Amino acid sequence: MEFMGDRATLLETGRFVQRHAGKVADATSPADAVDNVEGAGSGASVDPVETAGAEARHRRAADGGDTASMSVLGALMLRRGDLDGAEPYLRAATAEGDRAAANNLGVLLHQRGYADEAAGWWRIAAVAGSAAAAHALGRHFRERGDEPAAEYWLRQSAEQGHALGAYALADLLEHRSDVGAEGWLRAAAEQGHREAAYRLARALERQAAQEARAGGAVGLVMGRAGSSVRDADGVAPGAVGKGGEDGESGESGESAELGDRAELSVLDEAAQWYRQAAARGHRRAALHLGAILEKRGELKEAGRWYLTAAKDGEARAACALGFLLRDAGDEESAAVWWLRAAQDGDGNAANALGALHAARGEQQTAERWYRAAMDAGDVNGAYNLGLLCAAQDRTPQAEQWYRRAAYAGHREAANALAVLLLQAGDATGAEPWFSKAAEAGSVDAAFNLGILYVGRDDDRTALTWYERAAAAGHTEAALQVGIALLRDGDEQAAERHLRCAAGGGSAEAAFRLATVLDSRQPPPGPPALGEPMAEKSECEEWYERAAELGHRRAQVRVGMLASARGDMADAARWYREAAEAGSRNGAFNLGLLLAREGNEREAALWWSRAARAGHGRAALRLALLAARRGELTEGQRWCARAVELGPAEVAERAARLREALHQELTA
Repeated sequence: MEFMGDRATLLETGRFVQRHAGKVADATSPADAVDNVEGAGSGASVDPVETAGAEARHRRAADGGDTASMSVLGALMLRRGDLDGAEPYLRAATAEGDRAAANNLGVLLHQRGYADEAAGWWRIAAVAGSAAAAHALGRHFRERGDEPAAEYWLRQSAEQGHALGAYALADLLEHRSDVGAEGWLRAAAEQGHREAAYRLARALERQAAQEARAGGAVGLVMGRAGSSVRDADGVAPGAVGKGGEDGESGESGESAELGDRAELSVLDEAAQWYRQAAARGHRRAALHLGAILEKRGELKEAGRWYLTAAKDGEARAACALGFLLRDAGDEESAAVWWLRAAQDGDGNAANALGALHAARGEQQTAERWYRAAMDAGDVNGAYNLGLLCAAQDRTPQAEQWYRRAAYAGHREAANALAVLLLQAGDATGAEPWFSKAAEAGSVDAAFNLGILYVGRDDDRTALTWYERAAAAGHTEAALQVGIALLRDGDEQAAERHLRCAAGGGSAEAAFRLATVLDSRQPPPGPPALGEPMAEKSECEEWYERAAELGHRRAQVRVGMLASARGDMADAARWYREAAEAGSRNGAFNLGLLLAREGNEREAALWWSRAARAGHGRAALRLALLAARRGELTEGQRWCARAVELGPAEVAERAARLREALHQELTA
């Protein structure tokens, strides 16, 4: 059993990146004065020397009574945090009817804690046409729970092309599940609002995932082997649908292909918005962009974005970067990034470090990291601790950790706990944990329930669980379903399941499938003189597949087919492989080939091995060989063994030979 830090097992739970719970503070809050100050360059990057010169000029003009300069000077001082210096200039400009000054005075008062007075000035400025003031006023009303007033003023701001207003309006509409939210997010994003670009991308990813599920498609998790970025609700927004087999999705091949293209198009657009937000320093956008690129196989660029996000402190990106490096063979660099992420509280990375040290045999260090993962809230930590203890035969501790993870909802831990209980003879205690894991989607648990019910002679219930596991792709379950269907005479349905199991690497399924196909073939006639050798049939190919996987009966059958073709070298090779693996039929047939070649001495060795394993014909051959050599007592001994082993025809011939040998000895 592998540790959850390994990529194969991380597909389930080990590498999924979780979004932080709760909402990140909105950068458009009125408390962020710089975002709402009008004038003075609107926050653009300005040469400090030029700014100082401009401020001196505006100060001279303002002191001379110029309203515009008073407004600009107040905005400049407000931006650098000089509230006391800014207030008199802003009030003076406001008294002269300057709209921007009224808005900025509201910002100043809000920062000082006078929210209601600030709202009064924002209203004046908003009525005069200030988009920034309308945005701030809308935020003010939303904070007080007056959503109708908030929507009115935010819409006023958004419709004037104010990016912050459009974003805040989208946020309000999204909170109410209003379909108009995406349009305003898009408007804000198009004006360069990075958080809007990020959230628009998230919405598009969710849309792609929903289209994939609606189409009956199989979701592709972001990342080549399980890397994903998930929302707090657990929906994998980056899932891209792939059409199922004919008849499964309810769609024609053409419509499924069109659906796939539409989903990919939506995901491409999401990637573009992530790229825009990431380029403006949004670290979570860089993380999600990296995940999309990794899924596409663009690993180099994915790594660059992960690195960007990781350097900005995004622990999940550091963890994902570690997996990319590990897959590229740079385990040491991977460990550096996992360490950084784990120290920042990423349970994923702690699990990966645990698996890394466990693979190196550093069990104590591995256990420490698994505990760190568990402390970070990652239930995989407890499961991995169970695996670690089980590998060290610390069964009581393994049960403790499995149980802890299972109670937390870890389905594979529930399955492992049930296996542990079953091995201890507690089938009653194991069954509910198998059931819980199977109901949660554990394919292994469904298969194990099938085994449990077979042990109780409840084949009907066992088949139900086998079918459930087989439908989810469990190879051995598909084999068991195929065997049951063969037993019931449903050869066509059995063939489908055997093909699935054989395709999954089951040697037994490949052999049984070959026998099903073989039974449908007419017996081959003798080859005509000069006739080319026939190509291998499908059943022979499946026999060979099973033989190559070490199936002894298949090896014997392949040897027989080769012998029938006249390829004695190939036949001998397969017979020998089967015989050396313990097949008595393989040993007997190998002996026949060797005897035909005149090598009776080695043939006798293989027949002896077969006879000792219970092969009656091999015992009869040894008896005949001994009789021919004049070893009458030895011949009688092998005759007795052949009579004992059978079958009836062999036993009859051996009995006659034994009688003849007896007469010869007593003559």
